[in-house]
Amino acid sequence: MFTPGHLNRSNSPAGPGMPEFTLDVFYEARLDPGHGLLLHFKISGHVAGRAFVEEFDMPRDSAFNFASRVAKAAAKHGLPVNAGLIMRGHAEYDDMFADIRAKLGLKPGDPVDLENLEKDRF
Repeated sequence: MFTPGHLNRSNSPAGPGMPEFTLDVFYEARLDPGHGLLLHFKISGHVAGRAFVEEFDMPRDSAFNFASRVAKAAAKHGLPVNAGLIMRGHAEYDDMFADIRAKLGLKPGDPVDLENLEKDRF
């Protein structure tokens, strides 16, 4: 379920070979004096009964890569990469992408600092 600033994903009950999970992804634009406009994420939830919270910032110009960062953060806490976080409910990711672009004032053709993309790979 998506609302501006929040995405919830859950697979309860879990299917065969997949752990049960619930993820809440919260995000907001923040102005950092040293880095300019950033997108701040807070992901909380559980995977196979283990709770976690993770927070990170993404530079404005590479925030379009949010789905990859969210999937990698969930995988770090035990969610298999084939869990379908991105493709399942893809329309909600489209809505989230549009909301992020609006919050950050991003437009097609805006320049991207490739060093920021490299940093996002963690």
